[in-house]
Amino acid sequence: MTADRDDKPLPEPEIREVLTPREERFEAMRKTVGLFLGPLATAVIYVLPIPSLERPAHTLAAILGWVVVWWITEPVPLPMTAVMGAVLAVVFGVAPAKTVFAPFADPMIFLFLGSFILAEAMAHHRLDKRFAYGIMSLRWVGNRSGRILFAYGAICAFISMWISNTATCAMMFPIGLGIVHTMADISSKRTGVPVDPKKLRFGTAMMLMAAYASSAGGIGTPVGTPPNLIGISLIEKFTKVKIPFFQWMLFAVPLLVVMYFILYFLMYALHKPEEREVPGGREFVRTELAKLGAWTRGQKFALLAFSVAVVLWIAPGFIALIFGSQSAPVKTYNARVPEAAAALLAALLLFVLPVDWKKKEFALSWRQAIRIDWGVLLLYGGGIALGDLMIQTKLADAVGQGLLGLSGAKSMWGITLAAIFIAVLVSEATSNTAAANMVVPVIISLALAAGVNPLPPAIGATLGASWGFMLPVSTAPNAMVYGSGMVPITKMIRAGVVFDLLGGLTIWLGLRLLLPLVGLA
Repeated sequence: MTADRDDKPLPEPEIREVLTPREERFEAMRKTVGLFLGPLATAVIYVLPIPSLERPAHTLAAILGWVVVWWITEPVPLPMTAVMGAVLAVVFGVAPAKTVFAPFADPMIFLFLGSFILAEAMAHHRLDKRFAYGIMSLRWVGNRSGRILFAYGAICAFISMWISNTATCAMMFPIGLGIVHTMADISSKRTGVPVDPKKLRFGTAMMLMAAYASSAGGIGTPVGTPPNLIGISLIEKFTKVKIPFFQWMLFAVPLLVVMYFILYFLMYALHKPEEREVPGGREFVRTELAKLGAWTRGQKFALLAFSVAVVLWIAPGFIALIFGSQSAPVKTYNARVPEAAAALLAALLLFVLPVDWKKKEFALSWRQAIRIDWGVLLLYGGGIALGDLMIQTKLADAVGQGLLGLSGAKSMWGITLAAIFIAVLVSEATSNTAAANMVVPVIISLALAAGVNPLPPAIGATLGASWGFMLPVSTAPNAMVYGSGMVPITKMIRAGVVFDLLGGLTIWLGLRLLLPLVGLA
């Protein structure tokens, strides 16, 4: 079924990643080399004598060698690499199939599923764009270039708290392009000299803000980005500590606010706009908002379903404030309405709220719902499966002991600092989801081996996995804005290195201050 005429979505602008011929050759070589290097790494590790490892751990190390190489070089899709790792663990006898494949039905998988369906409904009915254009058209924003940049990034960060960073950037990217082109057109008419939007510092600032704010915003909620859910799941599994939705937000949202102000001042300082005002910027946004027309039934129902999910997610926190975190009402609520069930309940509403009862058309059809990124579910399941096996076979203990010796870190906060920057470094070379899958289990074992509380290091590694900003290949948003032609690679590297360093230190300082206040350190 499709939406009725009033709910019909507007066409999306086509967004393509633009690579130079040299970059295309590099990408082709990277994938070709990785295709053969993966199995070669497995063979070498398998025959290499490692007396400190039992046979299952040794075999798993060989399999992980293949998986990590393919996650970095991407000769095949990341989700299938994760599935391959799980399959090989069964084939080579690391663990039985029931044990290996159990994480693919982990409750967090269903939290992902419900969240993705809600995000798809918001995108299908253009509810996300209505919010974005509405805020950008506020009188306070006006035509001041600094305020436009601030509001634009704040919208990216806020939306990314609830939907994926890639989806957020894909939505906000064309809005930013429109504002930059409007500035260039009006400046050209006023001065009589053609202005190339690709040469504007303001254009570079807007594009980098779209990418960086979309990625940074995900740390604010457990559902904002896959690494959060992966880290929370691994922490609960191996430390028996559950971090509720509201408790995560208590430390993550203040951290995000501080991080965003750092990002804004960094973008403004590195790419100061050519003019203090963008003539016509506010008018452009208002015109685009007007094109959306009046609120449709689909938008209202998508907002209702999303609101139900948010209320159900944060309700335990408010109940705990009234009755206490260990009270019977809190325990009953968490047992009956866990986050995964809340997400699915809200998503189910979309299939029963009618936008046209006579035609039996609802807020979302199954044909629309299946557009979600199923690959992330497989990647998450495979990553959790491999993380479980690393703990069970004690491979993570061995790796953790090795890293502990190399880093020299012995205190809880020393290990946390090392964990953050290890995750940041890994996320520069591979996806943030893969980085979380690789780093968090090792960090938990490293902390346990050092005899310190593993929660701050694990949370630090989880947040650090979302902090890869230096290269176009680091994240999909980076690649997207790089394709605009407004972001020279040298400027992305410069801004990314600075934000990686500032972000890593801010995460460490923020966790050191906030985690004790929320009872996690």
